[in-house]
Amino acid sequence: MKSGTVLKRYAVTTAAVIASAFLQAFAMQTFLNPVNILSSGFTGVAVLIERITSLYGIHFSTSLGMVALNVPVALFCFKHIGKKFVVFSMIQVFLASFFLRFAHFTPLFDDALLNICFGGFVYGIAIVTALKGNASTAGTDFIALYVSNRTGKAIWQYVFMGNACMLCIFGYMFGWEYAGYSIMFQFISTQTIDRFYHRYKRVTLQITTHDPDAVVKEYVKNYRHGVSVMNGYGGYSGASMSLLHTVVSSYEVQDIVHHLKHADPKVIVNVLPTETFFGGFYQKPID
Repeated sequence: MKSGTVLKRYAVTTAAVIASAFLQAFAMQTFLNPVNILSSGFTGVAVLIERITSLYGIHFSTSLGMVALNVPVALFCFKHIGKKFVVFSMIQVFLASFFLRFAHFTPLFDDALLNICFGGFVYGIAIVTALKGNASTAGTDFIALYVSNRTGKAIWQYVFMGNACMLCIFGYMFGWEYAGYSIMFQFISTQTIDRFYHRYKRVTLQITTHDPDAVVKEYVKNYRHGVSVMNGYGGYSGASMSLLHTVVSSYEVQDIVHHLKHADPKVIVNVLPTETFFGGFYQKPID
């Protein structure tokens, strides 16, 4: 049973990695290249290197640059993030490089703004697809996830700021109009990631139940977050009930509710946003 679950997890990750690489290459060829803008992260750096070296008669391809830039960071993160995560992320990089080199996609729009909007969204979805499949597009994703694992906070906005600095170099050398377009593109892709990937966002669960022992037992059996129990009674019914309080990652909520309803079909769960949290918090490893 356990081996079947592991195989299923590997199959999901493999599918996510292939889809992510395909979407990334599709977004670059269909939306980015026609309007001469840079993608984010190490891929954008690889494109920038190719364009700078071309000025001096040297061709250092984007696909080769993607691999060369990502390998050193992957070796560093191999011990600090997760072995399987890094391996699958590097597979994504190799596949994206392969699709960029051998697949050919036809541009859909002539309008620059349409390319920026659709390209930013599709590129962001490509990154989210890899992340949700327990992999990444490597590069700055590795850096963002390494810092997030240490701090428990998402830093995609800081990644955007770093990308904007890179684009200042691009704008100085190749024109500020294209740099401005690239910043718009990266802002859209960063917002897409932040909207759809919630691993490091936390929420508070207020759980009302008539059977606290069963609910707590089911909860602590499946999760390592602390939970507080306060006993009281219903203001309308006068019946005894308990209020449970816990803070969890937002991506865990649906599974937690499923387990709680298994223990008490009449359980009431109120999900509240948690802006700031101080204290110990168990963050499940990426692997």
